[in-house]
Amino acid sequence: MRAIEHIQAQALHRREYALSVIKNVQLMSAIDTARLSLGLNMLAQHGRIAFHFHPDRIDSRGWPVLAGMLADGIYKTQFETRVSNGKLSPQVGGPRDHWENQLFGDCYRGARGRPKYGALDLGMHQNGPSARFGSCYLLSSPALLHRCTFSYLDSCREPREKGTAACFEDIFAALFNECFERSSALGVSQLRPAALVDYLVDALPLGVAARFERPMSGDLDHYIEAQCHGELVIGEDLTHLVADPAFKGTEMEILMQRLCDKYRLQLCWHQGYQMPVDEVPPDFRGAAMPKLAALVAPDGQLDARLIGEAALALHKDPQQWRMHGNETELKQQLKLLWHVLVRFGHSR
Repeated sequence: MRAIEHIQAQALHRREYALSVIKNVQLMSAIDTARLSLGLNMLAQHGRIAFHFHPDRIDSRGWPVLAGMLADGIYKTQFETRVSNGKLSPQVGGPRDHWENQLFGDCYRGARGRPKYGALDLGMHQNGPSARFGSCYLLSSPALLHRCTFSYLDSCREPREKGTAACFEDIFAALFNECFERSSALGVSQLRPAALVDYLVDALPLGVAARFERPMSGDLDHYIEAQCHGELVIGEDLTHLVADPAFKGTEMEILMQRLCDKYRLQLCWHQGYQMPVDEVPPDFRGAAMPKLAALVAPDGQLDARLIGEAALALHKDPQQWRMHGNETELKQQLKLLWHVLVRFGHSR
């Protein structure tokens, strides 16, 4: 694919530099060359891509996102659904179109066939690698890595470090060096380079089930973005649905089970997020957050389901919310309230 070739050409240009960074961190960290090579092989064999989403947001057809997945059998982009948990600009000629043209060398035209955005998943957190983009996530098979390009952190930041499965050195060098300089990476504290390699060798091959013995993460910004090229087929490219337990006992759980039955996905649950309304801070995503949280969760306990119900109520009757702001502003505020819940919420 042209997009993958375009990114790989940039990664190859930086490969020599990336290898020098990896070698330096390896030497300073006293990591055996054979063990480092084994860790990189385990990453290539067992790494997956997570695609985070909110299952109950309403798409361009007036359906919950999850119902659209059930009907279509594929994971769609915001150009098709008109839904985004990041920056929404689902029109050809808009900001995202321009940004993707720059990133991938003008490979994409029109609304269909666009890249799908996820994050490289190493199973370090049960709630996935980029929870800011949704309470639930679909998890790919390791084979999908070969249809992806990668950037270290979000591509909207225009990072220098990019890569492909075949030319991953620039991405790994950035990750390895962050562990060395900051003793943390990907939302994991006390993660030194040797500990990262140990994790890749010993823990990553244990499979999907092992992640549910690991902690939740409140990190919002530190992930390796993955851009998947080509159609993303549920049940073939995607193998697991991991959901927030706030949806247990609701219509969303019924839809989740139907999706998993129809496409032979494995349904799993992470511990979920909840948060007392009186703990919502005014200085993280704005002074409006405590008041909005109290409106969304009148019983005093905020969770993913209640934020989704508020988004649905706003979609159905924005006039009832008029005193709190216009529809566009409130959609953004609800997105920010989700960030607050991820950052400061507690496991259920």
